Amino acid sequence: MSETLQTTDATATATVAAAVSLSDADLLAETVAAVREAGAALRERFGDVVPYQTREELMSALAANDDTALDILRPRLTRLRPDAGWVEDELDGGALPSGEWWVVDPAEGNVNHLHALPEWAVTATLVRDNQPVLTAVHLPLTDQTYTALAGGGAHLDGHPLHVSRTADLGLGVVATSQARPDEDADVVRRVGSSITAMLFDALVVRVAVPATLHLLNVAAGRLDAFWQFAGARADLLPGALLVTEAGGRISDAEGRPWTPQSAGFLAAAPGVHAQAVSTLSR
Repeated sequence: MSETLQTTDATATATVAAAVSLSDADLLAETVAAVREAGAALRERFGDVVPYQTREELMSALAANDDTALDILRPRLTRLRPDAGWVEDELDGGALPSGEWWVVDPAEGNVNHLHALPEWAVTATLVRDNQPVLTAVHLPLTDQTYTALAGGGAHLDGHPLHVSRTADLGLGVVATSQARPDEDADVVRRVGSSITAMLFDALVVRVAVPATLHLLNVAAGRLDAFWQFAGARADLLPGALLVTEAGGRISDAEGRPWTPQSAGFLAAAPGVHAQAVSTLSR
């Protein structure tokens, strides 16, 4: 019996050591496999609109989707980085303690999933000392996976991404997402006034959730800018890395360096970034 336990412990130790020694590129490949597996499980749950009559029923349905994905993501990602912290609350914001953290949104756009809308994804981002170093975002309905590696570029299924070359906000398509249902009233009013300002200055303004899918489109050059106020880490960190690695600019809404503590967020093609800052500052 003891020999079996010793062998198991030795095997486990070797597995952990191998995981810790993986390069970031290898970690990204394993992260992609994890989000794709979790996405497949969520896709099996997708179809008819899920009915709910109370907030409690809504929260229960959301949790069921989250748990389905987390049952896959948590053990797989923990094996890759056993000492990394774990964040799975998509509404959490602010800075993280030092060290490595997995920031995961098991069902980004969960409400859309419940309403049989196609805009949802599974995301996993490794953050090291508050800097995202790799991210994988999987869209199960289209079987597409967006990835970014710090210093290694942004890709869609292996094909490089680059932000748009638009230089005139008046010719640009921009997007934002709404404030949270329990958001501070001043933030809600700021969201509304920013949409009005963009309606005057941009060609097209899109308003929808989730934020991550808009940021994928900025990284891919389909959208020219995205902004948001009081965003959460799980919403913004994956897209921030994707947009940066695709050649875009990230800042707060006033054009200052963005951190997870910032009250605003802006991701834009370089040619329209300053114009977007000016619009949002009115």
